[in-house]
Amino acid sequence: MTGSDWQDAYAARMMRVFGTPLAHLVRGEGAHVWDAEGRRYLDFLAGIAVNALGYAHPVFVEAVSRQAATLTQVSNYFSTPPQLALAERLLRLTGAEAADGRAYFANSGTEAIEAGVKLARLTGRPRILALVNSFHGRTMGSLSVTGKQALREPFEPLLPGVEFIDSTVEALEAALGGDVAALIVEPIKGEAGVLPLPEGYLAAARELTARHGALLILDEIQTGAGRTGDWFAFQRAGIVPDAVALAKGIGGGMPLGALVAFGPAAELMGPGHHGSTFGGNPLATAVGDAVLAEIERADLVTNARRRGAQLTDVVLGLGSALVTGVRGAGLMLGVALAQPVAPAVVTAALGHGLIVNAANPETIRLVPPLTIGDEEIGEFGERFAEALRTVEAVIEEGDA
Repeated sequence: MTGSDWQDAYAARMMRVFGTPLAHLVRGEGAHVWDAEGRRYLDFLAGIAVNALGYAHPVFVEAVSRQAATLTQVSNYFSTPPQLALAERLLRLTGAEAADGRAYFANSGTEAIEAGVKLARLTGRPRILALVNSFHGRTMGSLSVTGKQALREPFEPLLPGVEFIDSTVEALEAALGGDVAALIVEPIKGEAGVLPLPEGYLAAARELTARHGALLILDEIQTGAGRTGDWFAFQRAGIVPDAVALAKGIGGGMPLGALVAFGPAAELMGPGHHGSTFGGNPLATAVGDAVLAEIERADLVTNARRRGAQLTDVVLGLGSALVTGVRGAGLMLGVALAQPVAPAVVTAALGHGLIVNAANPETIRLVPPLTIGDEEIGEFGERFAEALRTVEAVIEEGDA
């Protein structure tokens, strides 16, 4: 299926929730994908921070093949070796093991947040705090704690008792009280434009929520699994949350989500409080465990930290008047633009064989596979420079 064939088929058969696809992709390898016409693209979006090992990584392929030949789905009336292995690995990597933590498995990030919202409700307190301009998912519970009014408005009324505050310690201090069940935050607001929380915010949030007896629930769906140059962003802040929602990179391309709870928070959920038919199935958990094991073995967390600094230098070294800075951590970076032309840069980049994303009109998001090296970064620099020059020429022509 080539040319307008796939576009016509998509328009006729798919619900109109995603807009027009940018291309019709048929295969991938490493950090590259190919479309139906055979054109190759360097993918620095990686399924939106999902494909931690890139495409068709031998570890991923072997794990899928091995597990598919034994068990794929058995329901949560039974346990399986991959489920327990992944739970143990996540508890160890997050540090929840030392706090007598527990894991709950789901199929996506929005489901992990749903579990976190239920955890908050089980405290018996009526108020949940979240941040303005945050994003936690699109199901009704996760949307209820998403601080983007344009996304919320078509589906209101949503879950009551949720309040949105500014990302400042002062706003948190003013909002907290004995009736607050939880504060739910992203360490870096990905969909808002790769915006890190203010320095010291997480440490202050941990101290303040503990003082008021509220849960601190972290959304590390995008920042987790080594993406920011630490296994989890909260570890850099030197804190221990009450729960952390995970997805994206922990499955490396397999639909997989998790909520890991620490200490007393891990005991709030009881039989019948929550569940998922496919959550924790042996296929997904076997792949997730293999992906995380490979990130450990290859020390891709260190690679993310090192390549993120290298990538930042490359972007700033392009000398483009459109680029005003780079923010983020590790391989979760936002390129700040001087004008609201990010969608145009994305289109131009695609034309030059590069896949990136506009997190907002002024920000290009870069979340490539954690496996990238010198070759991919060099190729990125060339293609991104071409894209920026293309947009700059259009701007200059319009000003003439």
